[in-house]
Parts: sequence; structure tokens; C-alpha cells
Amino acid sequence: MSASLLEVEGLNVTFPGRGGETRAVIGASFTLGRERLGIVGESGSGKSTTGRALLGLIPHPGVVRAKRMSLGGLDLMGLGEEGWLKLRGRRLSMVMQDPKYSLNPVLTIGRQIEETLRLHRSASRQEAKRRAIAMLDAVKIREPDRVYHSYPHQLSGGMGQRAMIAMMLIAEPDLLIADEPTSALDVTVQNEVLRILDDLVAERGMGLIFISHNLPIVSGFCDRVLVMYGGRIVEELKASELGNAKHPYTRALIEAVPSLDRPKERLSVVKRDPRWLA
Repeated sequence: MSASLLEVEGLNVTFPGRGGETRAVIGASFTLGRERLGIVGESGSGKSTTGRALLGLIPHPGVVRAKRMSLGGLDLMGLGEEGWLKLRGRRLSMVMQDPKYSLNPVLTIGRQIEETLRLHRSASRQEAKRRAIAMLDAVKIREPDRVYHSYPHQLSGGMGQRAMIAMMLIAEPDLLIADEPTSALDVTVQNEVLRILDDLVAERGMGLIFISHNLPIVSGFCDRVLVMYGGRIVEELKASELGNAKHPYTRALIEAVPSLDRPKERLSVVKRDPRWLA
């Protein structure tokens, strides 16, 4: 693994409620170099909450605590709101899973991409437009000038997702968090988006956190994998060795994946064990 870009130790995210405190992330610790780190697990396992905590996006009354959470030596736990506003988009960015809910429907794609660049890089309007169109071209969008002037509803799901990636990368961040970036796309477009992310990470030397429930995609795309269950990281291993996972929860997830080569009458069911959270 390359030198650490991100260091997380003892991350906890909690939400108060009438029935008591809900612990969404419990004692998560990991490091990230300039590599592709996958985080997998079922819905509700804490994957997306971990990603949002890293960007200071846990809404009130949620509480984030950690022994250590730093990006390139910068203490993220010590940041106030002004510090987060300067950091998000500039050094840390996040691609959400569905552009329909992430893109502003009343602003053109070009204006939304330019906003990040002008905020963090102080580019002129002309320079921002030039770089926005170049970024759309970099994410393999045909006719980038036309898409620059388009509104989100005029784009397909795949084009909208690429536009989101362009928006998050225009300011050249050190770390990109991709939260289920291919879940709403068909298989062909999924592969294209993964190739774009792979090329951009390699060319720009970024760190990438790839959040997904799709184990086959993660095993073929990422360098390392964290497996989350009930808010905890229960296993960490190389992505290429995911098929040799030891933890019973990881094994259960693998067994539950449908296979075209070995079709089953019934898919395996994940049978949980309270000891997994001990």
C-alpha cells in the first residue's frame, strides 16, 4: 500500500432517539493511500455513514467522535464549519449514487461544474468554462459543449453520473468517495464509469473510497476491501483475495451472490450471529 493519505482511528457515529442512542458506526479504524479502497456490506451496515463522516456531512443531531481522523496530516476532527467548506470539493469530494437527486434541476451542467472550480480555484468565468468542458471530455462524454449547456433532465443516467464525477474532480481533490456510483446504471454503463474512475485515479494519483454492496464489482476493481456489519469493520483484506475471506459474515455475503455459472434454486440467506458484534 502507498503512504497514508487518510488515517482514521476509532471512528464512532451516533444518533440520539427516544429509544436510546443508535450507534451507526462503531470504532472504525483504517488507513488509505493513493489507492482504491472498497467498503462493502448490507444496507444499514454503516458504509455511507462512514463516507459522510469523513466529509463532515453527518446532520444534527448526529455526533461524530474519533481518536484520530486526518487527511494528509490535517486534523479533520478539529475543523469548524468554515474549515469544512474550504476543504470539501477542494481536497475531499463525494459522488452520490443517483444524479437525479444530486444535481440541481434548474442549473445547467456547466454552471454546476464551474461553481466548484470558481469557489476553490478562483478561476475566471472564461477559464472555468474551458476547464469544465475539458473535464466533461475527460470523463468520456460525447459532445461536451452540448452537455455543458444542458440541464440534468436532458441527460441519461450514465451521462448524469459522469457529469457528477466531472463536478467532483474539477478542483483536483486528493480523495474521492464514490457512494454506490454504479447502482442505478446498466452493466455496460457500469463498466464505462468504472474505467473512467480507474483512469482518473491512476492519472491524478488520488485516493478512492468505493462504497458498494456489489462484491463482484469491488473484488475486480478495488485494491483492498473493508467489510462492515452492524456499524463495525469485521474484516479487511486484499480485493483479489475476497473469495478467501475468513469472517463468517463475509463468507455469507459471498454465498448469497447470484451466479450465472452455478445457478441455484434458492439463494443463500445470511444467518446472523450475535457474536459477530461482540
